[in-house]
Amino acid sequence: MKALRSIAWATLLLTLAVIVWGAFVRASGSGAGCGSHWPLCNGEVVPRPKSIKTVIELTHRATSGLALIFTVVQLVAAYRTENKPVRRAAAASMFFMITEAGVGAGLVLFEMVAGNKSAARALWMSAHLINTFFLLASLALTLYLSYEKPVPRVRGPRATAVIALAAGILAVSVAGAVVALGDTLFPSRSLVEGLVADVTPGAHFLVRLRAIHPILAVFVGVAVSVVARSIAASSTPEVRRWALALQGLFVVQMTVGVLNLVLLAPIAVQLVHLLVADLYWMAAVIFGAAALTVEQEQLREHEGVDRPIDPRPGVLGR
Repeated sequence: MKALRSIAWATLLLTLAVIVWGAFVRASGSGAGCGSHWPLCNGEVVPRPKSIKTVIELTHRATSGLALIFTVVQLVAAYRTENKPVRRAAAASMFFMITEAGVGAGLVLFEMVAGNKSAARALWMSAHLINTFFLLASLALTLYLSYEKPVPRVRGPRATAVIALAAGILAVSVAGAVVALGDTLFPSRSLVEGLVADVTPGAHFLVRLRAIHPILAVFVGVAVSVVARSIAASSTPEVRRWALALQGLFVVQMTVGVLNLVLLAPIAVQLVHLLVADLYWMAAVIFGAAALTVEQEQLREHEGVDRPIDPRPGVLGR
């Protein structure tokens, strides 16, 4: 299991790097660096880069391929263990890594890159973000379960809260992806100009959506912190640590978000914003897994105490 943990760490860290670099591809307008060709680049098997945008896109494709190989290795390592939950998590990681490649290919082949300002591109970006988060959740759970943690079950009162929080974080993140696209396609020359554009009738929908994201982010972030703290209050030290991590990452994310707004969304700050969002999501996934495991144990103990006894001698009631 130790070897699997090392592979799981490497796969997760590499995938995070690929995701952040992918955001750089979008923010730098390099998504069409290989034209509308995939998996070839400008129709060539071994392309000769003629621009920096081609180099950026090629680097993203190469590292994405490397992440795919690492995910395959992780899957093989998982199936060499007897731990079925780890196997399932690694298989899910493999599935979402493949669909991630498929969505990325679709963006290129259908030309949902560079200066495309259509609603279809916003939908593709949203689907890409959701798939990315499912991939990160699978990778995080593979790593978590490789430490031989109990398997969480989606049952009990806490399950509803955990699912609701996850849905809220996904909604905020999808809005953030669309807003980042709008910042790239419609940059503002000043903060005042940007704020005026956000509420100007007739403005492009990508511009008008920019006002929704920060409001939604604050609302969901506060809700996550409050609910996580409430759950952690009657739970284990591990659950309390993850709840604290969620609160800390929320503060960091809000700080980076304000900087992103004030500094007019420079690429470097956008990348940090995305990275913290990824870390926040994975922390929420692990918090949920740990909290549901604890609740499962508590329910089992409760059922054991309250189970009625059959009046027949020597027979326990079911």
